[in-house]
Amino acid sequence: MKKSPLILLFLLLLKFNFGFSQSDFNNFFKPSDSLNNKRLNGVIISKTVLASSALVGLNQLWYADYPKSDFHFINDNDEWLQMDKAGHVFSAYHLGSYGANALKWSGCDRKSQLVYGATVGFAFLTAVEVFDGFSQEWGASSGDLIANAGGTALYVSQELLWKEQRIVPKLSFQTTKYASLRPNVLGSSLSEEIFKDYNGQTYWLSVNLHSFFKSSKLPKWLNLSAGYGADGMIAGRSETVADLNLPFSKRERQFYLSLDADLTKIETKSAFLKTFFSIFNAIKIPAPTIEISGSQGVKWRGFYF
Repeated sequence: MKKSPLILLFLLLLKFNFGFSQSDFNNFFKPSDSLNNKRLNGVIISKTVLASSALVGLNQLWYADYPKSDFHFINDNDEWLQMDKAGHVFSAYHLGSYGANALKWSGCDRKSQLVYGATVGFAFLTAVEVFDGFSQEWGASSGDLIANAGGTALYVSQELLWKEQRIVPKLSFQTTKYASLRPNVLGSSLSEEIFKDYNGQTYWLSVNLHSFFKSSKLPKWLNLSAGYGADGMIAGRSETVADLNLPFSKRERQFYLSLDADLTKIETKSAFLKTFFSIFNAIKIPAPTIEISGSQGVKWRGFYF
């Protein structure tokens, strides 16, 4: 059995902890007050290596077995009830957030954080679209590009308007019965299903209430989240199901309203915990939820993730 990435991350952090004193360990995660060239060089090298490795690996594992073609676009905006587009917004936002925070950690000014950091997600996902465009099996998607730009714009606009992130895209996931019907497309393992099975994904816009009502006594970490999901999708389009001789399932959109927590608003003096909370703030916490769908109307869920 392969080790969970979270377990590997935990072991890596333990290694760091044993290598530094508690003070040095905390200072390592603390953003620099001024430009730290050593940190900046490390960030640039790390970004370059990670992005290049990811693109090379993606090309070998995903595209190498399919024939190439001239660059072309496709219109896939009606597929998967737009769940894939929500995923692009989410990914572009958080890759940009991590890029901006990495430059902040290096001591770069806000302009550099937004120009060279927050655009990392859009640049990386655009490169993936170029791969798609040269693949005969797929094609570049204008809808994906717009969603990528939307995710980046959501981060940058809030920094320019409020100098903080008040509205954060988040993700939650639960396994579904559909993956077993088409594992080559929807995933044959839990790790694959998280990325491929749109039926199990829910994308949220999590709004920090205190940020909009500064004088209130609301907890600074309390969020209200609006979610979007979909169900019954065995293929991108409904007509494809009949062509594949798969069991029919009614496709429908689902909408949610729930409470959430902004982990970055939890007060702590630990620079490590602030970094940890910033990374995992992309995940929606389980909470009581109101679900609205066409087949079941309004439904109360005491615990939803």
